[in-house]
Amino acid sequence: MKILRRKARARLPKEQSSQYMHGALILTMAAFIVKLLSAVYRVPFQNIVGDVGFYIYQQVYPIYGIAAVLASSGFPVIISKLAAESEGGKRNHLAHGLQAAFLTLLLVGVALFSFFFFGANYISIWMGDAALAPLIKVSAFMFLFLPFLSIWRGYFQSIGNMKPTAISQVVEQLARVTAILLFASILMSKGYSLYEVGSGAVAGSVLGTVFGLLILTFFVWKHKAIRLLFAKGLSFRKFYKTAQIVLIHGTAICLSGMILILFQMIDSFSLYSLLVQSGVSEEEAKVLKGVFDRGQPLLQLGTVAASSFSLALVPLIASAWLRDDEELIYNKATSAIKITMVIGLGAAIGLVNIMRPTNTMLFANGDGSSVLGVLAIAIFFTSIILVCSGILQGLGHVFAPGKYILAGLAVKAVSNFIFVPFFGTMGAAVATIIGLAVVSILMVKKLNKKVAVLAVLKKMVNRLIVAGLAMTAVVQIWMLLVSLMGDGRLVYAFMALSSVMLGAAVYLVMIVKSHILTAEEISLIPFGERLVTKERERK
Repeated sequence: MKILRRKARARLPKEQSSQYMHGALILTMAAFIVKLLSAVYRVPFQNIVGDVGFYIYQQVYPIYGIAAVLASSGFPVIISKLAAESEGGKRNHLAHGLQAAFLTLLLVGVALFSFFFFGANYISIWMGDAALAPLIKVSAFMFLFLPFLSIWRGYFQSIGNMKPTAISQVVEQLARVTAILLFASILMSKGYSLYEVGSGAVAGSVLGTVFGLLILTFFVWKHKAIRLLFAKGLSFRKFYKTAQIVLIHGTAICLSGMILILFQMIDSFSLYSLLVQSGVSEEEAKVLKGVFDRGQPLLQLGTVAASSFSLALVPLIASAWLRDDEELIYNKATSAIKITMVIGLGAAIGLVNIMRPTNTMLFANGDGSSVLGVLAIAIFFTSIILVCSGILQGLGHVFAPGKYILAGLAVKAVSNFIFVPFFGTMGAAVATIIGLAVVSILMVKKLNKKVAVLAVLKKMVNRLIVAGLAMTAVVQIWMLLVSLMGDGRLVYAFMALSSVMLGAAVYLVMIVKSHILTAEEISLIPFGERLVTKERERK
């Protein structure tokens, strides 16, 4: 067993470890709800504003997305770690650590706000659409909330109270989704331009953040924590040391959570302009980009399970690492990789098969289905990246995932410039797959040096391919039969939903029959436990 050798570490008290795991479960559930809402609302939004309106909103969404990830995962995690380490010392030490982190993020927030707000005209021109400048200016306000959201979420997580973080995240997302859909509906009904509707939708995102901050403020007031930011005696040395840790470690952790957003940002800055440069009219390029962006909610839905799974993995692996429990690390890591391979590949192949009826069901027509079908393969690679990143971070390798993601982004950017002029949005989809494949290969190779996962993967590849082919054959035959019912959105909706259920059932049966996963691992997959029980009864 190839496990990283380390010096002995102190064992966590049983009660503290239990509290730690309970808190991690709360955060994982909150993250699952937030990600689900983030994916689902885009479907009715696109139906309200159309492909051009969707293009306008999606062009600037990555700016909001980056701010949201910074304030919900990377920086709060590092701040909670710093605060927890300070708990054993004097209260002033804790206060000074929080002050230093707050000042650091205040500078970061103001700097990013200034960059996007005052540079909006230049950024919009770089994107190829000067009319996007007002939306970029509105989205810039998100960064002003960064220090407040990060500090208080990090502080409460450090004392084991995960409820403020979880509740604020869910309330923020609910308010955001409601505001976006409400503003879009009202502005469209009153005849405002699509760019004005887009500005309203972005303003709805900012409003949601205000609600999240109000919830956190209530908890801060209740726990009388605000006084921590006003303690005297913070030295420049303490500020500088804390700032380094917060910026470097926080950014490294954030990169894995932002991977799809960062890939989307590259498309925001290059896809539309490359389409126009290649001879496509501006209006048609907007439609094509809007259709291409339909893939984002589908990718998010496909990776919700893997991203939530990776969030739960970090504390599990970290806890085992602290106890030098190499057997537990190996078992959890290999099980996580196996389950992710099964879920990720099944979701990717399944969505590729049903892309046309799904596209028509959700977005009223089947435009761009072949491009979206290729883009769906990203679910498989992204799932692997998220879980490998979670394991590596749990093992203390904070910087490795970020390094590989930056390499993948460079590959994506270069590939866009090579493929888009010749193949249009299909080229962008291929570029995304190539970039994510590079990241996932680098991640697996790195992880294999710590935990022998490649040997496990090789054993299951052939059986996974057979399961995927069986699902594909059954789903294609079923869709052919359903197509005899006629055409129309309702028929496609029935085709898509029934194919999901049928395909998932066939795939899971094949997984159980081929013994890719253990009974315990299968029980972690939806409906897996029932299949295991039936298999045992049959025998």
